[in-house]
Amino acid sequence: MTRSAQSVMEELEDIIIAYGQSDEFSFVFKRTSNWFKRRASKLMTHVASQFSSSYVFYWKEYFEEQPLLYPPSFDGRVVLYPTNRNLRDYLSWRQADCHINNLYNTVFWTLVQKGGLTTAQAEDRLKGTLAADKNEILFSEFDINYNNESALHRKGTILLWKKHEETVIRRMKQPNAEEKEVPVTRSKRRVENLYCDIIGEQFWEEHPDILEEDNC
Repeated sequence: MTRSAQSVMEELEDIIIAYGQSDEFSFVFKRTSNWFKRRASKLMTHVASQFSSSYVFYWKEYFEEQPLLYPPSFDGRVVLYPTNRNLRDYLSWRQADCHINNLYNTVFWTLVQKGGLTTAQAEDRLKGTLAADKNEILFSEFDINYNNESALHRKGTILLWKKHEETVIRRMKQPNAEEKEVPVTRSKRRVENLYCDIIGEQFWEEHPDILEEDNC
């Protein structure tokens, strides 16, 4: 999923940040983007088709000889948020959803795989429980501290552009007509993965270049 999302960002460089969890990814285009003349249908179909084809293309890198059982497909929709606050609220909602779902699944499958419950019994055990109750089950019954679980699963995946200095060796002609190998350093952007909180202020303060200023 993450590799497919990277492919989308590399193809559509006006995407400034992406967030993914479970079976979904959200892609944020910069406010001033004019890709496909800002036609929503073009943006949606291009992202969905690039993601789907990349999912098939990179499958063997992760699952080797395990075959795809059927052709995957991904749908999508385009939403235009009027302010950065609205956009951040949306991303916060998706990360909160990631936490809720992953905590539930972690406790559920721990009850089944380590606690010996059936799936129906585990579901019944968790009915009406809050986050604190689920954390208590994990810690008191299975000695599992949920905060030590993988950040990828607890927080989801953030993709953004980072600049890196890259040094390459080039043969350059000197004034005396001789060629000489010369190191050349250049700045290059590439997509990087982060697994961190995007609900609070710290992430946005550390990456002020992601969001353009609101007009109002």
